[in-house]
Amino acid sequence: MPWVLVFLAGLLEILWATSMKYSQGFTKPAPTLVTIVAMILSFWLLATAMRTLPLGTAYMVWTGIGAVGSFIVGVVFLAEPATAMRLAAAAMIVAGIVTMKLAS
Repeated sequence: MPWVLVFLAGLLEILWATSMKYSQGFTKPAPTLVTIVAMILSFWLLATAMRTLPLGTAYMVWTGIGAVGSFIVGVVFLAEPATAMRLAAAAMIVAGIVTMKLAS
């Protein structure tokens, strides 16, 4: 169950990062509210998972899901560049997440 919580927290991290972009510096109320609520829920789920998971493992997986997921959102929905170097960096993050999960 803790891994499910970390995964959900990571998805919420993608949501709050994306809604933060759309909030335009917290000047738009609806995306700002989504950002704040998603942040609180994401942190709460992560904290709950960390009751049983090691700090470094949980935090790395959570930030990795958020980073790679936000990268994908940027490429797919915001027309951000998907250069070979950026794709390689994302692949290394995924490899790190998988390795950390296998090590725990």
